Amino acid sequence: MSDRKLDTPRRSLVKATHDLVFKRVHNSQLIYNCAWEDPRIDRELMKLDAASRVVMITSAGCNALDYLLDSPAEVHAIDMNFRQNAVLELKLALIKKGDHAALFEMFGKGSTERFRELYAGVRADLKPEAQAFWDEKITVFDPASFKRSFYYHGTSGTAAWVMRKTLFAGRHALADMALCLLESESLEEQRDIYRQIEPEVWGKFARWLVRQPALMALLGVPRPQMQIIKTQYPGGLTSFVRDKLKRVLTEVPVEDNYFWRVYLTGSYTADCAPNYLHEKNLPLLKANADHLHTHTMTVSDFLTRNPGVYSHYVLLDHQDWLAAHNPAALREEWELILANSRPGTKVLMRSAGFDIDFVPEDIRAKLRFSPEVTERMHLQDRVGTYGSLHFGEVL
Repeated sequence: MSDRKLDTPRRSLVKATHDLVFKRVHNSQLIYNCAWEDPRIDRELMKLDAASRVVMITSAGCNALDYLLDSPAEVHAIDMNFRQNAVLELKLALIKKGDHAALFEMFGKGSTERFRELYAGVRADLKPEAQAFWDEKITVFDPASFKRSFYYHGTSGTAAWVMRKTLFAGRHALADMALCLLESESLEEQRDIYRQIEPEVWGKFARWLVRQPALMALLGVPRPQMQIIKTQYPGGLTSFVRDKLKRVLTEVPVEDNYFWRVYLTGSYTADCAPNYLHEKNLPLLKANADHLHTHTMTVSDFLTRNPGVYSHYVLLDHQDWLAAHNPAALREEWELILANSRPGTKVLMRSAGFDIDFVPEDIRAKLRFSPEVTERMHLQDRVGTYGSLHFGEVL
């Protein structure tokens, strides 16, 4: 698919096809096998404490577990896709067992010969939906499987696997250089290595691949987000991805960038992994595990069924999709958020776009945003794939 402008009927067909693929993927598959938002930034902004009551979108649960290290009163992880909650529930069950070796084999290395044994030891602690999911899918942790890692399963993992195979097939020197980049000890070293591999990474096929709607759907990127980038970013989607990748690999220290490591290698290391996988954090996580609750529903449904005063909302980037496809649902969600908040309640969001116009103007008037803070912190995000970061407080 080229960047040339399509005629209206064909353009409409392309849009409809991508929306159909995206809807099917999200209704029938595990999408995220790891969270793709930087919790270090989240926690610095939110400043959670023992009185905090957090409402957030689950994703893969990595960040919900990260927030537990600040010992909040409650964390409610909400997702319409029960598979996402199933991933978090398996992590939580392993944490409650207190066996770090088992936890790291499963979710650190991404595979283990003991996968059936370890699952059997925690199965009874899972909700029925999670049990049914893992009864069928537990072989994703089998090191003898075709992809050899949990992190190359789920649609985002499959997309990462395809891109990795495409990039490194028959190119051992390039693969070695990429691994050297991950082991860099300074920004200067990172920049030097990236300068050498960039022309190889961004060949014609790679530029074509990132423009494919099907690949973006697998990565969980809906068409409205693609359209935002195409219309707002010079050079469109290809330039956006290329520039973002270059910035995160040359301007942000890579030594603890576990986000890119796991998709390049299929696993974490003891030193480069989400906080929930560090052995020193296991006792605190185990002590706080009962503060974390999963809910398979929308944010609006949760707030309708569980009214109260919440101190923090973490909305990821899902409002990009609501703004484009269901403005009524977007307004309903905001009205419920405000009805279940107090002055000072904090709201954290990300977007593919570069401003906050996706939030209705009258809603924005009821929040105080801190762009001077978020713009600076956004530059240190270890993921580096979003267009903007937004942090507001209810007035």
